[in-house]
Order: sequence, then structure tokens, then C-alpha cells
Amino acid sequence: MAQRLSPLEIMTQLVSFPTVSRDTNLPLVDWVEAYLDEHGIASHRWPDPDQPHKAALFAHVGPWEEGAVVLSGHTDVVPVDGQPWDSDPFTVTERDGKYLGRGTCDMKGFDAIAIWALVEAHQRGVARPLQLALSFDEEIGCTGAPPMIEAMQPVLPKGAAVIVGEPTTMQVVTGHKGGFGYDTHVIGFEVHSSLMHTGVNAIMAAAPLIDWANRRNAESMAATPSELAALFEPPWTTAHVGQIEGGTAHNITAKDCRFAMDFRIVPDEDPEAWRGAYLDQVREVEAQMQAVHPEARIDISQRFRVPALTPETEGAAETLARALTGDNARHVVSYGTEAGQFQEAGYSAVVCGPGDIAQAHQPNEYITVAQFEAGVAFADRLVRRLCAASG
Repeated sequence: MAQRLSPLEIMTQLVSFPTVSRDTNLPLVDWVEAYLDEHGIASHRWPDPDQPHKAALFAHVGPWEEGAVVLSGHTDVVPVDGQPWDSDPFTVTERDGKYLGRGTCDMKGFDAIAIWALVEAHQRGVARPLQLALSFDEEIGCTGAPPMIEAMQPVLPKGAAVIVGEPTTMQVVTGHKGGFGYDTHVIGFEVHSSLMHTGVNAIMAAAPLIDWANRRNAESMAATPSELAALFEPPWTTAHVGQIEGGTAHNITAKDCRFAMDFRIVPDEDPEAWRGAYLDQVREVEAQMQAVHPEARIDISQRFRVPALTPETEGAAETLARALTGDNARHVVSYGTEAGQFQEAGYSAVVCGPGDIAQAHQPNEYITVAQFEAGVAFADRLVRRLCAASG
């Protein structure tokens, strides 16, 4: 008989795979696939055709019918490079009431609980189905979930409620900001800086675009937020540049300037309006550059797009998560998750998982033992509820 691992044993195994987003996640997927197969659970792998070293995995247990609860998490983690860890980041270490290790909080702790719950649901014989969905590349812009969700549609019966287990300290989060980001490449024309008026300085041409973001942020900050926006911190859409590079020497007009312009958009604002406003600014600056030299230009490419999670009216996922946690307060977050992507695909979705987002991505990342156990208790209540088929 196959051994049924505890949630901690599963988390320990998952953390041992260094699934940094730049690297492969296939050893982890192989292990989960084999573990589920040992327990008589068929899983389905979606390999990324553009990245053969990465794959998503999803599975279904219980009656082969629509209406499943979907437990969803991502398998990738952020790098540990340059971080001062006190222990091996890819070994779960218990210390001072905490489980330390890369991904224990974000979010292999929840992934382990979800895998455990799937096996438990299968063994106990649930009357309402349960599904597992494990994505990749969440940490670099939530790019792996949309093709996974699309791949699930013709393979599994449609789920009714998705719980994305990002760390929320087991609070039920019903809304988050959406976002998109543009890689912006300003291409100027080099001349000696003593004759700068005959050249196009890409860095100085980029400055008005970055200043536009500053001005829009100031305007948004000064405006009265909507009722929904007021729930967020900050209660407005933000435009942000976190990286910039360019130039060759101090006495040459810069040929190149590259920066990333990212937006985090409150759910009741139109992302297309923000996109259009930025593109209008880009074309205005580009026209000014080309008036000096016709070869100057600005190239942009969308790096990521994450739809907002909009609070639902009597949503199935919210109703279920509140019943399981007893949390009836209103919670939203300013970061994006894959919950918005599930909602965009027609699922009811919430974010609810163990751990504190403040510990994510940090050196000595951890989830407290108490939070991990709270997540296990949540999953056990869910399985028992599915066995009773009470919704």
C-alpha cells in the first residue's frame, strides 16, 4: 500500500526542489505526478511548448461532474542569490515555532496541504469533487496560469469555486489589484554631448515618460477614491518604474535607455484606459525624438498582464471560504495573484492561504507552525464538507 505522507512531509519534499522561476520545475512535477499515481489519482500535465523545461499539473478526484472546489498554487519560487540565509534554503528547518525554507510561505506550504487534501479526498470518497491546479512562472508575472486554465477546460469538469492559497494568514481575500507592465526601450542617436542638440539622448527622452508616471501618481493620490478603491493600500492605481539602464559615457548622448513601466490598477478602473494613456505619451515623446533624428524611436513590449480580482456578489468561492474559516471581514490586497485569472476564465475565486506575505521572498523565509497547522485544519474541514456534499 502506498504511503500517505503528512502535509509537513510533502512540504519538505516540495521545498527540496529548487524551482526558481528561471529554472526547471519538472522534477517537482514528476514527483507530484508519481505520488498521486501511487494513490490511484490520475493527473494531467501541461508542458509549456515555449519552455520545455516547465509544466503545469492538474488533477480531479471524486464524482466526474462539474462543481468541484479547486485548490490552486504555483510551483515556482524567487531566487535566493545574495540573501543571507542561516540554513539551507532548500531544506525545511524547524526553529522557534517556524518552518524555514524557500517557498514554505510562498507557496509550497499551501501546495503541500492541497496535495495532501486531494489524496485525503480520494481516500475518504468525497461526494463533491476536488481539483488540484499547480502552475509555474507566477513569480515573473503570473504568466503560467492562463495556459494552464485553458488546458484544464477540455480535460476536467468545470470547477465552481477556486481557492488560491497565497499567504493571507487564512483571511479570505475577495479582491486584489490588477496590473500590467511594459518593457520600454528608448533608442536615441549618439553625438558628442557638446553638440547634444543634433543628437537624441535616450535617457533624457525617457525622463518625460517617467515624470508622467510621477504626475499621474500625484493626481491619483489627490483624488477622492471610489468606495472599492478605498479598501486598498494605497487606494489608487499606481504607475511605477523600478529599473532603468542606459548610456555609454558621460559625454555621449545616450543611444539606449531601457526601463520597466508597471501599473497596479484598482478593480473598478479600466486597464485599457491606463494602457492607452501611457502609449499616447510614448508616441508623443517618440515624435519629438524623430523631429531631431528620424531613426530615433521607442519600442515597447508587454512583459505581463494580471487581471484584477473583483469582489463577487454571493460568490461561491467566498461563501465556501468564509464557512471554512469563520472570517466574515472584508479583505483586499494590492498585489496580484492567479485568482484574477481564474475569475476572468469564468470561475468564482478567492485568495486564502496560510502564512504572512511579509515573509515571502525574504532571506530565512518561513511559515509559522501555527499557520501551517491552521492551513491543514482548513483543508481537513474542506474535505469533510465535500464528503458530506453540503456545498
